[in-house]
Amino acid sequence: MTSTAAVGHRVVVVGSVNADLVTRVDRHPVPGETVLGHDLAVLPGGKGANQAVAAARLGAPTALVGAVGTDAFAEAALAGLRPAGVDLGALAVVDGPTGLALVTVDAAGENSIVVVPGANAHVDGPHVDAHREVVAAAAVVVVQGEIPRTGTERAAAATRGRLVVNLAPAVDVDAAVLRRADPLVVNQHEAAVVLAALDGGPGTVAPASGADEAAVVARLLAHGVPSVVVTLGARGALVGSADGMVPEPAPRVDAVDTTGAGDAFVGALAARLAAGDDLLAAVRLAVRVGAAAVRGRGAQPSFPAAGDALPG
Repeated sequence: MTSTAAVGHRVVVVGSVNADLVTRVDRHPVPGETVLGHDLAVLPGGKGANQAVAAARLGAPTALVGAVGTDAFAEAALAGLRPAGVDLGALAVVDGPTGLALVTVDAAGENSIVVVPGANAHVDGPHVDAHREVVAAAAVVVVQGEIPRTGTERAAAATRGRLVVNLAPAVDVDAAVLRRADPLVVNQHEAAVVLAALDGGPGTVAPASGADEAAVVARLLAHGVPSVVVTLGARGALVGSADGMVPEPAPRVDAVDTTGAGDAFVGALAARLAAGDDLLAAVRLAVRVGAAAVRGRGAQPSFPAAGDALPG
């Protein structure tokens, strides 16, 4: 079986599709505490869908390999993909619930998220194999950690173009996937977890910070990862490759909601790599797109489009 999606997309994202249930709080609760939320919004989300929307809104022809359920949240989860023009020919509709993300956002714009996979559990090896032709034809393939490991590994195996691995969350995958990532995109905590796994440790260590970030990137490169981008939130990103280590600062903005900022970054990165930019140029644009995304509420609704003014 092959996908009904058109082949030849510049960017193909293999990943999750969620409905985000978002509430604002003055501060995040501590364990055992109840706090009052100010309101509730149901917005489109999921790391895979977010990244596909971000890439498509910047002009990259984009397809998504994913799944939604048959419940009332499916339409909400798809609400941003269709207007952005993402090809959904490789999207399955499976009996049961759509993936959900329970998101709380505090007064400083920082978020806390719990993800319930739902239909995303269907995006496994056989589902990806069914759309192998679409994956193989892409200039850039993007995978994350919100689908089954077999789906991520089959997507990596099918990739003939450039593979972007955003290992978020930092789940276990075959080390061969990490060594094909060009780049591996992780935050500080995820970078440390991935390094511990490659070192043969328990897979969890303290997050890297400051000078340690460069050391972690250097060690990831030494393990055979072709290039690494560590996202640093308001500080921007650190790029490491055989050409050296380069920090890329982010423009200063007033953050309203950081939900989806990392996905906006990855989608923009993929779009620019697919357009032929080198890694540093792609990251330079991606940090500006990520900064733009924190100025609005929610993930996909805050993503800029091609032609929009970007901070910095």
